[in-house]
Amino acid sequence: MRSFKVLAVLTLMIGILAGCDSMGEQGESGTQFALTDTATEIRSGVELVMNYDGSRKVFTGTVTNTTNSTVTRVRVEIHLSNGVELGPTPNVDLAAGETKSVELDATNQSNFNTYSVHVEIGSSRS
Repeated sequence: MRSFKVLAVLTLMIGILAGCDSMGEQGESGTQFALTDTATEIRSGVELVMNYDGSRKVFTGTVTNTTNSTVTRVRVEIHLSNGVELGPTPNVDLAAGETKSVELDATNQSNFNTYSVHVEIGSSRS
């Protein structure tokens, strides 16, 4: 009986630890995109689409509110494979159906060949 309890506790702990995201902030998918890829993410009804413009050395794209109500304090971050985080962008409120342009400067960055993106929403970094 004691072995069963220990096994049950260990199984529960492993399940809890497996659900933790120690590699990034909450909401980060961790998907790595090549510099030629279009990165997309949808979080809480906000759709992010980003591309890297190698000639200008900037990431450009859009955030779109796909919900029927305003989403407040929307911002974007990009994580480069060299360990650098670009952003977050300034907070914006998006009305229902609204799209806004996003641009993050990478001119001072080098030695990266992939990136990941994520949308943050709300009053704290989430």
